[in-house]
Amino acid sequence: MFDKRINLSLLLGGVATVALLAQSPQPTCHHCQATYIPVSELEAYTAKAIKYNIVDQQVREVDLGKTQVGIGMVTRGKLLPGTARKGAVAEHEQVSEVYHIIEGTATLETGPDLVGAVKRPATEKTVMVQNGPGWSSDSIVNPEVHHLKPGDVIIIPAGTGHLFTEIPDHITYLMVRIDPDKVVPTKSQAESEADLKVIPPGRAGR
Repeated sequence: MFDKRINLSLLLGGVATVALLAQSPQPTCHHCQATYIPVSELEAYTAKAIKYNIVDQQVREVDLGKTQVGIGMVTRGKLLPGTARKGAVAEHEQVSEVYHIIEGTATLETGPDLVGAVKRPATEKTVMVQNGPGWSSDSIVNPEVHHLKPGDVIIIPAGTGHLFTEIPDHITYLMVRIDPDKVVPTKSQAESEADLKVIPPGRAGR
């Protein structure tokens, strides 16, 4: 009788343990730490962009278990209406983007239907380390037109083309890249700090 009680107690205890485990948190990113990026680092990227005429720079790319998230800083200079370069429409097949406008204004066109799409080269830096494979084109069929200003946020899903058609003076924005297929490499704080010290080729005298 005593042994039966012990066995029953052990059985009930095991059931209770399994039930508690089933109810405990099951995160998709196991034991992951938060990633902190100080404003000084973001501002350093903007300063570098202005000094060396760089448009888009990747600050971080963080593995979150089931997905990755990239943080970029983008600074674009003046663009007069009708002067966008050939193939200026960008479309990313696997990476969605979120812009948070920090400074300046611009007109942005978006849409999924591209005119004369051309595959972006796999060796292109932006493809390899920022937003993955995609297409370029000259224009978008029936685009939506967005007038961006400081504080605005716009979400651009993977597969949606986007084109700046006018920038009266300049625009600076923080970019969040959502990379569920992990098509670009991660970038740590140490790699970011090292990257900030690199002078772009041919621009040492600027």
